[in-house]
Amino acid sequence: MKGKGGILILVLLVCALAAIAGKRYYDYTQKDPDFCSLCHLMQEGYKSWSTSRHNQILCQHCHEISLLEENRLLVAFVAGNVTHVSQTHGRLRPWDGCVKCHLQDAAQGSLTLRVSYGHARHVFMRNLSCRECHAGGSHAFKPDQSRCQKCHSDKTVHGMGTAGLYCLTCHGFGENAKKLVTSSKCFECHGDVPRKGVMSHLECYECHHPHQRMKMESKDCLGSCHGNEVKAGLHGKHLERVKMECMACHKPHSWVIGKQAAKGLCDRCHALKNPGSFVY
Repeated sequence: MKGKGGILILVLLVCALAAIAGKRYYDYTQKDPDFCSLCHLMQEGYKSWSTSRHNQILCQHCHEISLLEENRLLVAFVAGNVTHVSQTHGRLRPWDGCVKCHLQDAAQGSLTLRVSYGHARHVFMRNLSCRECHAGGSHAFKPDQSRCQKCHSDKTVHGMGTAGLYCLTCHGFGENAKKLVTSSKCFECHGDVPRKGVMSHLECYECHHPHQRMKMESKDCLGSCHGNEVKAGLHGKHLERVKMECMACHKPHSWVIGKQAAKGLCDRCHALKNPGSFVY
C-alpha cells in the first residue's frame, strides 16, 4: 500500500508540474510578445506599436493564433522550415479582430462602429471589411483616401481651391448627417459665409455640388426651389429673353436686392427703378 501511495503522490506531483509548465507555456505563447521574436525581427514593429493607439494591447490580442497553429509553427521553426507553413496571424487575422473592440465600446477614445454613422453605413449596410478602407502598415490603420475612389470613382473634386483636399476633410464619419457632411464643417474653411438670413436654414450641399461643378447656375436655383420665379414679374424677361443668370443680379448668400443694392446693379442696363416693382 505504501508503494502504491508513493506512486500516486509521484503521479500527482508530475501532473502538477505538467500543469504549471503548461500554464507557463500557454502564457508565454499567448500573452508574451517575446514569443513573437522567435520568428520575427521585432525592432521596427515594436517601435511602431509602442507609438500607436494600440500600445496597451498585446501582440497576440490582434495577431491571434490557436495553440495548434502556434505549435505547428514552433516545430517548423525548430526544423528550419517555417516559411512552408501556412499562417494567417500576420496580415489577415488581425482585421477579423477589429470588431472585438470597435463594435460597441472602443478603447483609446476611438469611434465605435455603432456610434459612427459613416462606419455603420459602410460596415453594416455595405458589408465592407475594415481593411478595405484602412491601411494596415506600421500599426497606424489610417483611412486611405485612394481606397475611397474604388467605390466612389465618380466623386472627383473640381476647382483649384478644393482639388487637393482629403475626402475626410469634408466628410466626417462621425457625422450623423446625410452625405456625412454638415454646414458647420463647411464653415471651418468658409467663415465669411453669413450664418443668418435668406436660405441660411439650408445645408450647403443643397445648393453647392463640389463633386459635379463648383459654380452654381440658374438651373440649380430654378430646378430645386424657385421654378415659379420665371412667371413672377420681370424674372421671365431677364431669364428667358435676355438669358441672364440668377447670380448676375442676386449676390450669393445675401440674395435680397434692396434699394441700396439696386444702385450700380440694375442701372447697368436700364434706368434705375424700385426693385420692389420687379416681382409684380
